[in-house]
Amino acid sequence: MTDPMDDNELENTEEANFAELFELYDSKTGHELNQGDMVEGEIISVGKINVYVDTGTKSDGVVAKTELLDENEECPFKIGDKIKLYVVSLTESEVILSRALSGAGKATMLKDASMNQTPVEGKVTDKIKGGFSVNIMGKRAFCPISQIDVKYVENQEDYIGHTHHFLITRYEEGGRNIVVSRRDLLNEELKEKQKAYFEKVKQGDTVQGVVTKLMPYGAFIELIPGLEGMAHISELSWSRIEKPEEIIRPGDAVNVKILKIEPLKEPGTLKISLSMKQTSSNPWDSMENSFNPGDQVSGKVVRLTSFGAFVEIVPGVDGLVHISEMSHARRVLRPDDVVQVGEMVRVVIKSIDMDSKRISLSIKDALGDPWTGASAKYEIASIIEGRMEKREKFGLFINLEPGVVGLMPLSNIKNSAKPSDFDALKPGDSVNVMVQEVDEEKRRITLTTPDQKEGDDWKQFAGTGKPKSLGTMESLFMEAMKKRK
Repeated sequence: MTDPMDDNELENTEEANFAELFELYDSKTGHELNQGDMVEGEIISVGKINVYVDTGTKSDGVVAKTELLDENEECPFKIGDKIKLYVVSLTESEVILSRALSGAGKATMLKDASMNQTPVEGKVTDKIKGGFSVNIMGKRAFCPISQIDVKYVENQEDYIGHTHHFLITRYEEGGRNIVVSRRDLLNEELKEKQKAYFEKVKQGDTVQGVVTKLMPYGAFIELIPGLEGMAHISELSWSRIEKPEEIIRPGDAVNVKILKIEPLKEPGTLKISLSMKQTSSNPWDSMENSFNPGDQVSGKVVRLTSFGAFVEIVPGVDGLVHISEMSHARRVLRPDDVVQVGEMVRVVIKSIDMDSKRISLSIKDALGDPWTGASAKYEIASIIEGRMEKREKFGLFINLEPGVVGLMPLSNIKNSAKPSDFDALKPGDSVNVMVQEVDEEKRRITLTTPDQKEGDDWKQFAGTGKPKSLGTMESLFMEAMKKRK
């Protein structure tokens, strides 16, 4: 066993301990505090009503817990945390602390608060030209509108009746001319919040925010109180949108990805670029496995150009319907003659280019080609009803059905028993015609009149280029009827 400490050793140790205690006491009593002083101390106790702070003197400081609550009405501090506070009043046994000088202090302290840049408490009482009237310890002060907040003030009424902390930026004429600012204090608080926030969050992270304001070019999103970023309209959705209001509203809680954080010229200010769409996968990544050329799908017309229409087939993926792919039935000169923005249409996927992220679509293929099977539908010598569409020097264009137009040459009209009947036709007039020749590959149909004169050359009916020896219209019809049987 070790020998017990003898009396001399014990006495020396006690003297050393007492010496250290006296030295510590002397060091604390040597620091004098005055009203308005700023104290940075360590929290030694957190009670239900008050929080106690080591002021570095023989007297501990006490601050009302309600002064330290955050926007969630919770106390964010714990034992051991460092905190900066101001001396409001002091006695031999207690130091009253506060985040700012308030009614607990004296009006005579305002000048010192101005010189020492000590925050003071004031109540916004009214709006006046260029700013606000603020009551500071019974004194009337002026706060310029640009100094009441770090953000743009849209409605001054929102601030009236509220109590805030201010810095005195001008104290003149014995207190008759006082100008205050809240903006500088908020910027300091914001710096501390930003520092704490970016210790946990970095560029590339996905976080939650609240939409605060919409502009034609994008949306402002608050990440934490006082810290905003902006998502450009191109980063709001994979889908093409014209206005942010199409998908979000102020007050919406949204997930965003932090794309970039960069400091601005003004010290302590940051430009934060955000993206809503990049919190979800790019729809193009699954296109190759989801769609194939030839597929027929429904889509929404999202944009019109002079050369065609863009149709969104899934959110974030749109393809082009070229103007030449809009209709079999007519020649389209303007896309808006066929479709309108917002309209749902059926389209056929013609091609998918994953490298350039381009899709070619067709509306007319989805409707079907009216020329398919035209040879079987329009038999030689059959008589059908059409409508006169257009008159040219060389003949008449007759519309047989949407997308199918035949030509009646002038020579056939002249060989009609009554050419004047065809000369009198106007666009839109109904007329009976006979099919003379069909070329499905070249999309051409030649028509003639059902009442051709006797002795006409009907070599086209044979398809051999040689005239037939049929002398009357009756014999021609008889032969045509035999072929149909």
